[in-house]
Amino acid sequence: MTSDFTVHMNEYLPLRDVVFNTLRQAILKGELKPGERLMEIALAEKLGVSRTPIREAMRKLELEGLVVMIPRRGAQVANITEKDLNDVLEVRIALENVAIEKACTRMSEEDMGRLWLAAKEFEHTMAEGNLVRLAEADVAFHEIIYRASDNKRLNQVLNNLREQIYRYRVEYLKEEETRNVLVKEHEELTKAIRERDVKKAQEISFRHIENQRRAIIQSIEAEEAGKEKK
Repeated sequence: MTSDFTVHMNEYLPLRDVVFNTLRQAILKGELKPGERLMEIALAEKLGVSRTPIREAMRKLELEGLVVMIPRRGAQVANITEKDLNDVLEVRIALENVAIEKACTRMSEEDMGRLWLAAKEFEHTMAEGNLVRLAEADVAFHEIIYRASDNKRLNQVLNNLREQIYRYRVEYLKEEETRNVLVKEHEELTKAIRERDVKKAQEISFRHIENQRRAIIQSIEAEEAGKEKK
C-alpha cells in the first residue's frame, strides 16, 4: 500500500469516526484507488491504530458503497461503474423532482436568500482547488432545497442517498469546464425557484444531473481505455 495519507486525531470524535473519515477522504480523493485491496493489518499499521476501528470503518464504508467485501479476499475500494451511476442518478432525479415541486411553493424568502448565498459560496470555493470542499458546497446548496420541501421523510431519503452520490460528485468536479457549467446551473435553478416556476426548475435540475451522468461516464470510459492500452 503506497497511498500517502495519515489520520488526524480529533478529541471531539470517537476513534472509529476519525478512522472512517480518514479512509473516506482517501477514497474520495483517489489516494486509495478503485479496486485497491484494503488490508486491515496494513491500514492499522499505517494509521497507528488497532484493527477494531479499521473493521468498523470498513462496515460504514461498505454501506456508503465506497467499499465492497469480496469472499476470501476481504475489502477493496469499490469500482465506479456505469450501472451503479445510472441506478443512483435515476433515483435522485425522481426524488429531486418532488423536492423541487414542494420547494417552489413552500420556500420562504429567508431560504431563498440562503440558496442564493450557497450558490455564491460554491463559486467562491472553486478558487480553493479542493474537490472535497467543493463537493460539500454542492451538497449544501441542494440540501437547502430539500429542507425547503418541508417533507421530513423526503429529506431523510435524499440525505441517505447523498452519501451514495458523494463519490460521483467528486469525480464530476475534477474537470474545470464542468465546474463552470455547475455554477451556471446553480444560478439558473436558484432563479427558477425564486420565480416559483416548477416546470423550469425541474428541467434545469434534470439537465444538471444528466450533465453529471454524461461527464462521469466519459471519465469511466477514458479510464477503461487507458487500462486496455497498458
